[in-house]
Amino acid sequence: MTIIVTGGAGFIGANFVLDWLAGSDEQVVNLDALTYAGNLDTLASLKNDRRHAFVHGDIGDRALVGRLLSEYQPRAVINFAAESHVDRSIHGPGDFIQTNVVGTFNLLESVRAYWSGLPDAAKGTFRFLHVSTDEVYGTLAEQDPPFAESKRYEPNSPYSASKAASDHLVRAWHHTYGLPVLTTNCSNNYGPYHFPEKLIPLVILNALAGKSLPIYGDGLQVRDWLYVKDHCSAIRRVLEAGRPGETYNVGGWNEKPNMEVVRAICAILDELQPKTDGGAYSDQISCVQDRPGHDRRYAIDARKLERELGWKPAETFETGIRKTVQWYLDNQDWVNHVTSGAYREWVSKQYEAEA
Repeated sequence: MTIIVTGGAGFIGANFVLDWLAGSDEQVVNLDALTYAGNLDTLASLKNDRRHAFVHGDIGDRALVGRLLSEYQPRAVINFAAESHVDRSIHGPGDFIQTNVVGTFNLLESVRAYWSGLPDAAKGTFRFLHVSTDEVYGTLAEQDPPFAESKRYEPNSPYSASKAASDHLVRAWHHTYGLPVLTTNCSNNYGPYHFPEKLIPLVILNALAGKSLPIYGDGLQVRDWLYVKDHCSAIRRVLEAGRPGETYNVGGWNEKPNMEVVRAICAILDELQPKTDGGAYSDQISCVQDRPGHDRRYAIDARKLERELGWKPAETFETGIRKTVQWYLDNQDWVNHVTSGAYREWVSKQYEAEA
């Protein structure tokens, strides 16, 4: 048996591939375009593993995707492939429309053609699992209940709008063509192998380098934090037992303001790798100009996933963030490879205007 994973060299996708092969002999065909956030270093441990076949390519390449489907005859396709950074979507929305909307459309059409040609028994067991985000639901006021699957879509950034569009395509391909799809909408992920433009890895690396720790606005934006390995276990469970056509929200039940997250990281670093001058890493915190249209609060209601499929996160924020900080301290080679000159140029451009 075989599964195809798209975007499997990115942060969440690569963690999923590593977790999958740690507990299964089922082959994984890993299709990734290797944009700036795709990193084969993350998959180095699989270099000589015959269960892992890496293919460099784009989900929008119908000829390539069709050939892979025909050759490997997968029982499932799990779609992680996406442009996913809000800040980048503000500066360059075109890439997000191309990958997240047009790319998903082309992938769905390739998969539909493959699925249509399967024998009836295989048709019934095949699944297309689309990995999405809580940002499609918009923003929440402080007193609002967390996002449930029935919450209407109100995306506020080019990124979340492009993901909302892809979710709607996946839904339509199920209701119009009968394609057996599953959709997951997750909260903010964190953990090993996270590209250091996102808040948590950026803070860890800047702290260790003695640089400022940039926080947008007043730092009181609230996010629900989900340890990436918990997310991977949720996806496995949805793939195993989710009902075709259904959406499942995946959250960590860990709502935290950004400032609290940053201070927690600083406190762990103070303990695990104290500064030589005896100072506190929190002294490096600096507030920068808020980004346009910054959503104030996200929160996921993951009770459907627990009620129907018996899934709950294994990590609290406190256990997960400690594991994450320790991982970055222990894996400086990976960090050094990913923090290229182009990456440093991006970070400098993005956070140059301090408030």
